[in-house]
Amino acid sequence: MQTVAEAVRGVLLTADPAAKVMAARRAARDWRLGRLAHRFDVAMPDRPAWPAQPELLPPGRMPKRGRGGSERGRIALIHALAHIEFVAIDLAFDMAGRFGGRFPRAFTDDWMKVGADEAMHFALLDRRLRQLGSRYGALPAHAGLWEAAEGTAHDPAARLAVVPMVLEARGLDVTPVTIERFEAAGDEATARILKRILNDEITHVAAGTRWFESCCAARRITPETEWRALLNCYFGGAIKPPFNDSARATAGLTREYYAALAEA
Repeated sequence: MQTVAEAVRGVLLTADPAAKVMAARRAARDWRLGRLAHRFDVAMPDRPAWPAQPELLPPGRMPKRGRGGSERGRIALIHALAHIEFVAIDLAFDMAGRFGGRFPRAFTDDWMKVGADEAMHFALLDRRLRQLGSRYGALPAHAGLWEAAEGTAHDPAARLAVVPMVLEARGLDVTPVTIERFEAAGDEATARILKRILNDEITHVAAGTRWFESCCAARRITPETEWRALLNCYFGGAIKPPFNDSARATAGLTREYYAALAEA
């Protein structure tokens, strides 16, 4: 029987976007149906395989997208969101494959499902790009999204603190405004996709927060204090308002975590 680590590694080493989506769905389905052994017997790659396009640029060299009013601006924004979801596939499966052996089986359950969700989100956005006459890879994309994984590859608590509890939580804050922009432009099709993504991302942040708090409980430390300490070590950016406090609270990420950082 194939192991879950072997299946996850296969997803990470698949470069073609359509093939990665299929591999992600297959791995998540096989895990759910009990076709993968709960063993972590192969190492995860340092970096996943990605296609030759899009061209990856540092943040300072990324072209301005505008606010999404014109069709060209909407395509650029959808492309940026598609890239985030594409990298999120690898972030979720790397979480399962790299750290699953250190946690109860339910940890792997959660992150395999998150990976399948991210694959579905990417597929929806890529299909929308094609409906608008574009495709994923047609525009440059942000090169720094995997940096959070590289910096926290040794520590599951740090990975949980940074990726779901900061990066994905930021999506909870900005997605409602993005939805409003697409609706104002009459692009209801994209708005519906983003509403679905927003609902799913709440469950992803909830999984990250739950497992982070599990780590802290095992070490008998206060999660809010440890989260801020880990961000100081492993996250170079700022935690900036406005915050979607309602969505964050639904995910268990209460203001006790981030209010002090925001005020600072």
